[in-house]
Amino acid sequence: MAEKVNIGVIGAGWWATLSHIPALIANPNVDIVAINRPDREGLDKVAETFGLSHAYLDASEMIARENLAGVVIASPHVLHAEHARLALESGLHVLIEKPMATTAADARELVALAQSRHRQIIMPYGWNYRPIVDTAHQLVKDGWIGEVRHVIAQMASALTDLFAGEPMVETKEHLFRPPASTWADPKRSGGYGWGQLTHGLGALFRMIDLEPVRVFAKTGLSPAGVDFYDAAVVEFANGATMALSGSATVPKSRGYQMDIRIFGTEGMLLFDIERARVEAIRHDGKTHLEELPPDAGDYESIAPITRFVDICRDAPAVNPADGIVGMRAVAVLDAMYRSSNSGRMEEV
Repeated sequence: MAEKVNIGVIGAGWWATLSHIPALIANPNVDIVAINRPDREGLDKVAETFGLSHAYLDASEMIARENLAGVVIASPHVLHAEHARLALESGLHVLIEKPMATTAADARELVALAQSRHRQIIMPYGWNYRPIVDTAHQLVKDGWIGEVRHVIAQMASALTDLFAGEPMVETKEHLFRPPASTWADPKRSGGYGWGQLTHGLGALFRMIDLEPVRVFAKTGLSPAGVDFYDAAVVEFANGATMALSGSATVPKSRGYQMDIRIFGTEGMLLFDIERARVEAIRHDGKTHLEELPPDAGDYESIAPITRFVDICRDAPAVNPADGIVGMRAVAVLDAMYRSSNSGRMEEV
């Protein structure tokens, strides 16, 4: 196990500078933090702000010149697969910002590549690193609800501005602001599904080990022409079904919503981050209500980096958002968008 490792960041923009880079700098097991972004002005701004001397305009050059153990991929959505492939082919572990890719084919290719190189993919689905999701995962794994037959899953966020192509009000004082070209351009995988609903799917696929096979969907569009609202029916390989919902237009006075209900042959699981609830209720009368603090549903942004660094050091570490989880989320979203465009049920 290495004492310290060097980590690269591809896409040193809004979220990377707000969360990932500060977390890497603060981690005692990280030595060099190397950064990449394609514009000189922005790159110099990041380097000066954080005192980083290993700065590159070209991601390939950074990987070739630095002795890295892993790379954080935080570039625009449509570049995630390209940059993750570059790092994995160089034998590096990758933390890939959501979405893992923007096509199911790319996601499957990344998982296969990681497996062939004996590297790990880790997704920073923040709630997957909290006890609230871990508890739900364990209850399902331990058979509390039996075989999964039906799921109701909804996620909603206070991001009307972001997906309307307007400046996100909360980011006014940030080093960078999330660009409309990433979040609100329908030609570049903008929209609520790729940008946010992926988190709900990431949590769900930590809880249930099922393969999605077909999706039928409708979406409601924002003024920028990307999805504000998502409504989908999902079929899984075992015949189970899911009603999936997403909304970007929660009032700014309220926080995230993620409400998942899983119905099985032996009972049901109720999961809710807004009210910090995980409860299993069985047909035989047995119940389990997890005792959780009021903040149990808060989003976690530091732990994914901490876990990633441990993986890069070969330290013992559970990966609660691996490539399979990320791939299944992408598969649902890819088919959801295709179905919305075609008006037909689409194969995953």
